[in-house]
Amino acid sequence: MANQTNALVTTGRRKTASARVRLLPSGSGKLTVNDKDGDVYLYDASLLSIATAPLRAVETEEKFDVVVRVAGGGPFGQATAISHGLARALEKFNPEWRTALKKAGLLTRDPRERERKKSGQPGARKRFQFSKR
Repeated sequence: MANQTNALVTTGRRKTASARVRLLPSGSGKLTVNDKDGDVYLYDASLLSIATAPLRAVETEEKFDVVVRVAGGGPFGQATAISHGLARALEKFNPEWRTALKKAGLLTRDPRERERKKSGQPGARKRFQFSKR
């Protein structure tokens, strides 16, 4: 991480996960998440595939190094937050890629959040058993 003056920094979010993505042009395709290799942190092939989907959408897998700080949420939410932040960084780098990223649905933040538990019931929607007598 020698020269980061030309790095693009963006934020991606999903549920309670938040990812700060640093995109380094003229890289070798290396993904680093929380100071670990991307393959190690995103332990499943599907999680790694979700996180790197924007690079495949614009066919630039080997042209950028990506350094990510992610916190909150679970593995899937973190992978999706990384994907969202990476798509925003790629769009900032080259606005012509916006159509390809938008068509793949990678620029839209997923607004779905966990519904809160209400008082007087055991969960968000579940009710205690009703007894007529």
